[in-house]
Amino acid sequence: MYAYIEGDIAYKSPSLLHIAVHGIGYEVNITLQTYSKIQSLDKCRLFTHLQVREDAWVLYGFADETERATFRMLLSISGVGATTARIILSSLTPAELERIIATEDSKSLEKVKGIGAKTAQRIILELKGKLQIDKNSTVLQATTHNTIAEDALFALVNLGINKAVAEAALKKVNNAGEQTVEELIKQALRVL
Repeated sequence: MYAYIEGDIAYKSPSLLHIAVHGIGYEVNITLQTYSKIQSLDKCRLFTHLQVREDAWVLYGFADETERATFRMLLSISGVGATTARIILSSLTPAELERIIATEDSKSLEKVKGIGAKTAQRIILELKGKLQIDKNSTVLQATTHNTIAEDALFALVNLGINKAVAEAALKKVNNAGEQTVEELIKQALRVL
């Protein structure tokens, strides 16, 4: 329904963005990959996917077409919902996912929270040969407002992870104080 949304960034976190467009603030769910590309911007354009459910309309935004196309392909797989697809794309770039699928490396895919052996095999089977990443895709590049650990915790909770579990995972990460928010979240997702 919506191809993209462009406007001023009113609020941003590693998993959620508020974009002001002509007096309307849109809440857009984003991946960690998108956040890393827009964290220094005050304005941006996100390619969108609108998910209409019985109880809510949820808008997802991506920094480039490649990530949105990958998200949509993941949604087409039985057993992979928007939350799981978003966690996958927060843990792996589309290029990394393409490599995993091309090499049938299900063990790497199983390291992503919520992906078991059967789901990893299903993803590889259904996306084999379909996922081809454009290396020249346009990327965007916003300011951090909280500490790195708080942003990471907020993002993990918004990805559907229990707060206590997310806090425990963040504590297990080595050198947490020396990492960026993105690195910290990726490490925590691997620990879960």
